[in-house]
Amino acid sequence: MNYNESEIEEMTLEETIEETGNEYVEVEMRCWKILYFLNPNNIKLQPDDDVIVEVDRGQDIGKVTHTAIRGKEYDEMHKQGKVLSVIRSTTESDLASMEEIMERERLATEKFMEALVKYPFDMKWLDTVYQFDGNKVTFFFSSEGRVDFREFVRELASLLKTRIELHQSTGRDEAKKLGGYGMCGNQYCCSSFMKRFNQVTIKMAKDQNLSGNLSKISGPCGRLLCCLHFEEDFYAELSKEFPEIGDEVYWEGRKMYVYRNDFNAKTIYLASETQEIITVSLEKYQESKKKK
Repeated sequence: MNYNESEIEEMTLEETIEETGNEYVEVEMRCWKILYFLNPNNIKLQPDDDVIVEVDRGQDIGKVTHTAIRGKEYDEMHKQGKVLSVIRSTTESDLASMEEIMERERLATEKFMEALVKYPFDMKWLDTVYQFDGNKVTFFFSSEGRVDFREFVRELASLLKTRIELHQSTGRDEAKKLGGYGMCGNQYCCSSFMKRFNQVTIKMAKDQNLSGNLSKISGPCGRLLCCLHFEEDFYAELSKEFPEIGDEVYWEGRKMYVYRNDFNAKTIYLASETQEIITVSLEKYQESKKKK
């Protein structure tokens, strides 16, 4: 059975897959966003293929990152709302036109900078991205606080004669865009393999005994290191063998408190009421618990 675009739009995301047999593909846009698109014509796509896709107001270009969507990615599509589609694979003409688009972005950036000096903004420009069809240009910037740029946007719109969007980015967005190398010697996770940022909390640092010096567990973006999230499950599982920090225990007839756990050395640090610190191996601690 054939479906027209209006019928597809009225279906839920589950219905479109079940009824039409079409799959969704994950596409990274030039504005760094990860979006999901229906592939209604079953175009044969592979990761890293460039595609022209439908967006809210026109068409844009992006790069396929996944051709099979499941699990969390499928749930993410529900937040996206309207079902958008892959229109076609890019042609040589499309790719050639990217040179013209990049030149337009360069000129738009110049106008942005010229106009910016007239306003008392504490704003750092990061990037300029034109929509593929030219219907919109987005300026990405970072700023310490909120910026009221309504008048600025009106001036830019009159200069560039197109729809303007200003997007205030976070320190993590900036690190992802600019790239670099972390203290581990590897390329930033966010600019190499990470598709989206995960929440990283100080509790994760505490679970891994790394909460003493925030500067040592923060990235160049000023946020806690993403790798704390990667290793959290490992430490959470490992911690099951250890007592909780602050637990009251009796060791050799003395009341003490768990001061610190060293997961790597399999050692428990106990503190007495007089602030005396002693170390106990995990093996000995577990043996004493069994005897009781």
